[in-house]
Amino acid sequence: MKKYTRLIPSLLFMLLFSLAPALADFFFENDEYGHNVIIDDYSHILVIIGFSWFLIGLSKTIKSVVLKRHDLDKEDNLQSRKVYTQINILEKVVIFIIVLFTVAAVLLSFDGIRKIGIGIFASAGVAGIVIGLSAQKVVGTLLAGIQIAITQPFRIDDAVVVENEWGWIEEINLTYVVVRIWDKRRMVLPTTYFLEKPFQNWTRTSADIIGSVFIHTDYTIPFKALRDELSRILETTDLWDGKVQVLQVTDAREHTVEIRILVSAKNSPTNWDLRVYVREKMIEYIQKKFPECLPRTRVALESPGGDNRDNHPDPSLL
Repeated sequence: MKKYTRLIPSLLFMLLFSLAPALADFFFENDEYGHNVIIDDYSHILVIIGFSWFLIGLSKTIKSVVLKRHDLDKEDNLQSRKVYTQINILEKVVIFIIVLFTVAAVLLSFDGIRKIGIGIFASAGVAGIVIGLSAQKVVGTLLAGIQIAITQPFRIDDAVVVENEWGWIEEINLTYVVVRIWDKRRMVLPTTYFLEKPFQNWTRTSADIIGSVFIHTDYTIPFKALRDELSRILETTDLWDGKVQVLQVTDAREHTVEIRILVSAKNSPTNWDLRVYVREKMIEYIQKKFPECLPRTRVALESPGGDNRDNHPDPSLL
């Protein structure tokens, strides 16, 4: 019922307009021809405003009806986020067009402004070019917002990495996009940014995601024991979705080996918590079971004369 209340102001406006002739006759006198000046001069303006008001309320009501069928709180909300993104941006486009045409129609209803407008349009060659060049950024931003609504490189609540910051898409407007950073800061970027510069979208096709954990140890670490421990750790937590579990040696450096662990989770926030949990538990396991395999630096000490064995003659020769 709440969604239909948006239509009440426009309906009341139209009701008052229908009563306007009677009210005008009551408060204002008619001219010598029997016409009411107020009604004759301004009735069409009231019609335009009332109809535009009704269209805006209708668009908001349609939006509420459509979005009511899609729940963003459910686990697999990819389709819902897609619909939310399209409907929100399209609603802003529709309202912008309605307001633009309403203002234009009201202004052109005055004879003086109409004559000025016709004169401007008649001599708008150079002026049109100048205005077009100065407004190309604004028009480009608006078109970028519409393009994002259609192509959807990202959606509401997508996890993204922008400007080396990780967060979620919170708002998508015609001219700007708001990204909610993981520490509750907000990054506001123009819509053209996402069409001109690269960014990472971690939930483009699905919400689940694979995360990596890197650990550096000594060469003597037993890899099979680490793999067994990783399995045990993942089976004891609800953060893991049970899909990806990999432990690989990805690099061998001068003093240590690099071990990469891949784990998957249902979404990016859960995956972050899972990575932190796995890293902590694996380090605790190495500290407890294989402390000698922690990264270390080996130093060989030699005497100034060379090999220490050469500095001590064989006792049998004495």
